[in-house]
Amino acid sequence: MSTPIKSDYAHPEVLVSAEWLRAHLHESTVRVVEVDVDTKQYDAGHIPGAVAFNWVTQLQDQVNRDILSKPAFESLLGKAGIRTTDTIVLYGDNHNWFAAYAFWLFKVYGHADVRLLNGGRGKWLSDPENPLTNARAEHAPSTYRVAGINALLRARLGEVLDIAESRRAKLVDVRSPDEYSGKIIAPPGLSETAQRPGRIPGARSAPWSQAVSADGTFKPRVLLEDLYINQLGLQTDQETVTYCRIGERSSHTWFVLTYLLGFKKVKNYDGSWTEYGNLIGAPIEREIATPTIADLKQAVA
Repeated sequence: MSTPIKSDYAHPEVLVSAEWLRAHLHESTVRVVEVDVDTKQYDAGHIPGAVAFNWVTQLQDQVNRDILSKPAFESLLGKAGIRTTDTIVLYGDNHNWFAAYAFWLFKVYGHADVRLLNGGRGKWLSDPENPLTNARAEHAPSTYRVAGINALLRARLGEVLDIAESRRAKLVDVRSPDEYSGKIIAPPGLSETAQRPGRIPGARSAPWSQAVSADGTFKPRVLLEDLYINQLGLQTDQETVTYCRIGERSSHTWFVLTYLLGFKKVKNYDGSWTEYGNLIGAPIEREIATPTIADLKQAVA
């Protein structure tokens, strides 16, 4: 299948434009999946033929805090009629937060051809030529079998603790500056949280949003290289771990480093701050002191 976007990204084949998707929308081997922060968005109107994966109930284990098991992933894709040979195009709101998470999950389970719609749901909606529908897509079930699992794409807690102590790899905190400094634990209105604010020792701050333009599309490679290599000091051949709060924003930056800039050894720490910030005795760095009882009383006096 043709390369969707002409650019100097390391792997331009993983991005598709709205124009490319319109031209390939009715091909049986192209399957579109919407994954949103606001899971009601799909019912408000979606790309024709797209199925919706709910990131809370379908892309996570509902008992353990974990990604889907291999059998559950196979079942999910089989029920959606997706085949291992299909080209998967993912998109969603919030500039593809959870679409990038789904991309990472597809790659953990070894799906060969996975792509992101550049600019996500917002970019698609901005052009009246792009079709929308309220009809739920119906696809004949398939038998989906995972060929192999790429565990090298996922950082686990023990590895992160070792990096925090040894500094043998780079840690990239992609949360907001206020989360990084310890001023807040989570963005306003978001429920997944931790017992302590702050960051993993040694982590460098690079908010995920710096990688996208105002319309949600990814910035040109030269600007991304300036941000991550020149300013942040990352190296393309050094082990790098991205993290955020629950693993979705860090998937976005993992995608940028791996596929747009060609970094060789990037892992996503999907446990992120809601795991690390709840640990007993874990080392934490921060600029903002935790308020005392006296501070709180004074604030409401």
